[in-house]
Amino acid sequence: MKKPAITYELLHVCKQSGARRGIIHTPHGDIQTPVFMPVGTQATVKSMTPEELKEIVKAEIILSNTYHLYLRPGSKLVKEAGGLHEFMKWDRPILTDSGGFQVFSLGKLRKISEEGVEFKSHLDGSKHFFSPESVMEIEQDLGADIIMAFDECVGYPATYEYTKQSMERTTRWAKRCKDSHKNTENQSLFGIIQGGFYKDLREQSAKELIELDLPGYAIGGISVGEPKSEFIDILHHTAPFLPENKPRYLMGVGTPDYLIEAAIAGIDMCDCVLPTRIARNGTAMTWNGKVVVRNATYEKDFTPLDSECDCYTCRNYTKAYIRHLIKTNEILGIRLLSIHNLRFLTKLMERVRIEIENDNLLTFKEEFYKKYGYDS
Repeated sequence: MKKPAITYELLHVCKQSGARRGIIHTPHGDIQTPVFMPVGTQATVKSMTPEELKEIVKAEIILSNTYHLYLRPGSKLVKEAGGLHEFMKWDRPILTDSGGFQVFSLGKLRKISEEGVEFKSHLDGSKHFFSPESVMEIEQDLGADIIMAFDECVGYPATYEYTKQSMERTTRWAKRCKDSHKNTENQSLFGIIQGGFYKDLREQSAKELIELDLPGYAIGGISVGEPKSEFIDILHHTAPFLPENKPRYLMGVGTPDYLIEAAIAGIDMCDCVLPTRIARNGTAMTWNGKVVVRNATYEKDFTPLDSECDCYTCRNYTKAYIRHLIKTNEILGIRLLSIHNLRFLTKLMERVRIEIENDNLLTFKEEFYKKYGYDS
């Protein structure tokens, strides 16, 4: 049997929490885990150059979006350009999602069948069709190191009957994705565990997908608007079903508390648009909680966003200056906040990895929550 393009190496398990410290080996380099992955929806992390992501943010992997890149500029054009790595000049690992979440978030603009999903573009209303086979073709054209199986993401709340039907369809689609994925030497296909907030369905989904023996697995369909207690409950119920010798990915999570909870549950990878999205609203994440820098209280504040941060923004600029940039809609303000927020989360995960190695993650969580302003 051929060795998969992606392999996972377990380095240490935290005695205090059970969190995992590991390395994911990919064709474009190694990823230290647990890791936060910045999202580059349109083949770019908003306002950031690849050099900034590598040198300032210290990002080891980024995520791009299949749905958006299929619509613009088109996966065939990206393939012609040499794939995403060459197109966007990023020489480290890339993960592409399947577009499932975006398609299903279109609501009335889409129609689901066993064959796939017919949908209307949010851009111009034109009709399109995604099937497991066509999504695999698109993701192979894009050429990411890790590609996701096409799944159906169920909203919250949803009935047991609908969730079960959807979960079983996701499993059948995963089998079709595996059958149609050809570029196994350079790409690894991950399956997505679904099942909503029903524990028996989560277990069924995990066990059936694990039988496909894919190189990695993701937990999808949580952090979709449910209370935090339900998120943690389902996360801790589902993660133990996943193979210990393969990467575990929790989709769509990017707040500091959820990243720490994910690590405690044994998750290796998380992603979210949050750090750049809130930057555009004038908000920074700091070691002492959120700072809404557009607020009047910072008008004459000539201190850095975060005195404990080593990022380019905090070493060079003040809250007062960044507030001025945001208030005047200057692009630099968004860039400086994006740099800070992205670096804050990569630094947080660097710290999480150290605390795992020191068997101290639960103690760190308690200290961090208190400082940040979370209820522990």
